[in-house]
Amino acid sequence: MALSRSVSLYTPLHRSSPLIPLKHNFIFPNYPCKPFKFTHQPLCLCSSSSMDAPPEGYRRNVGICLINSSKKIFAASRLDIPNSWQMPQGGIDEGEDPKVAATRELREETGIGSVEVLAEVPYWLTYDFPPEVREKLKIRWGGDWKGQAQKWFLFKFTGKEEEINLQGDGTEEPEFGEWSWLPPEQIIDHAVDFKKPVYKEVLTAFAPHLQ
Repeated sequence: MALSRSVSLYTPLHRSSPLIPLKHNFIFPNYPCKPFKFTHQPLCLCSSSSMDAPPEGYRRNVGICLINSSKKIFAASRLDIPNSWQMPQGGIDEGEDPKVAATRELREETGIGSVEVLAEVPYWLTYDFPPEVREKLKIRWGGDWKGQAQKWFLFKFTGKEEEINLQGDGTEEPEFGEWSWLPPEQIIDHAVDFKKPVYKEVLTAFAPHLQ
């Protein structure tokens, strides 16, 4: 779904050329948004991260739901998939604790290190790759996975926005072009289709912190 119109701003978008807001304001189509309804489910306060095995055939991964003081969620637009926005995520290294991986991935992708860990979804969430995505990643990663099994963490941003830099910490190639603080329904609506069910479950699990 393309960005459109330079009318009133719901939430500001920022380009990765660091820390300088866009000259034009954009909104996503079909908003202002309808209220987003949550069903409360139990979640785990993060004293430790589970290392239980994910489903066979899935790559181990972490996802980060990062909220600000207004309880908006950080999302960024992918450079390789037009009009697709997502929350930060990334692979877990061999033997790495998922919570440590989440902190590392967030810093690598966004430059953000000033966070407080609020909660964790205490089970793996999985999504399958569409066939064309699976083939592309098979070449990139050198392994063939059905999809990704993710441990999700809720972080609160405690720094200043000048810290956010989509060039990351310089250890990896940039993945994102723009970023914004978005309400939950926009997070889901502007994700790629195969991630939407996981996003809905993540936001339901973290609902007590988003209201």
